Amino acid sequence: MRSVFESVKNWGRWGDDDEAGALNLITPAKRVEAAGAIVSGEVVSCSLPLAVQPAADNPHPALHMMVRGGDDCVLPGVGFEMTSDFVGVAFHGMATSHIDALCHVFVDGQMYNGFASTEVRSTGARRGSIMAASDGLVSRGVLLDIPRSLGHESLEKTHLVTLAELEACVASQGVTVTAGDILLISTGRDAKRAAEGAWNPFDGLAGLHPECIPWLHDRDIAVLGADGVSDGLPGLGLDGWFMPVHQCALVAMGVHLLDNLRLDRLSAACAANERWEFQFTVAPLHVEGGTGSPVSPIAVL
Repeated sequence: MRSVFESVKNWGRWGDDDEAGALNLITPAKRVEAAGAIVSGEVVSCSLPLAVQPAADNPHPALHMMVRGGDDCVLPGVGFEMTSDFVGVAFHGMATSHIDALCHVFVDGQMYNGFASTEVRSTGARRGSIMAASDGLVSRGVLLDIPRSLGHESLEKTHLVTLAELEACVASQGVTVTAGDILLISTGRDAKRAAEGAWNPFDGLAGLHPECIPWLHDRDIAVLGADGVSDGLPGLGLDGWFMPVHQCALVAMGVHLLDNLRLDRLSAACAANERWEFQFTVAPLHVEGGTGSPVSPIAVL
């Protein structure tokens, strides 16, 4: 893994002070290309519902409470009737659709481009924060439906997608992954959870085998997303490389990660249209110093 990590580094590629990483690959021309991927105009959300109930995969549920309900909707003194509520969420985890900023993970005390982990303090990140994506992400999206290519509805919980399976999926869908794409990997997690209920992802969660990392780097993807967390859990038990895809993508390649997406509806729409590319939009919250953000990504077919 050390050799792989060093071989896929993008440090200095866009300058020594760069904090955007592979987002630099989403050029104006790439956004125009993404607009050309729209054919039917069908819109599909790739966000899970906000997980406010505790579950095996959600030990720290989001908070949603009413500030003012319909039984107390009249503002005193003005007579205006309204409701309002409060939402709070610790989004890094296994239950909330979110984007990881480049400051979220470190290797040897460093984040992407060699910035020190100490740049993230109790007040937030001074380098590599989610503000690098503050203008939002709009690019060509590509979905690789691994279970469908293998003839299954979902992958087993401990399945690690091999390089051969990844390439076979690309071939079966007839797509090409190109520079600046937002690549989404479906493992069928939504279907498995619907059929079997919630489970602790650390006991098993399908994801990519580390041998796929150079393949991702060679294709110059801008963002990587999954219905899991891209890494397979509990993984290969490699000392110091508990989540090698996270470590290599975020730290070495500067590739932002989208975790816990809902991809079953997008998979069904792509299969019905026999097209696996689309315009994909992600709009993170503007959190100064944030290590990521909840998101509600949208695919337009």
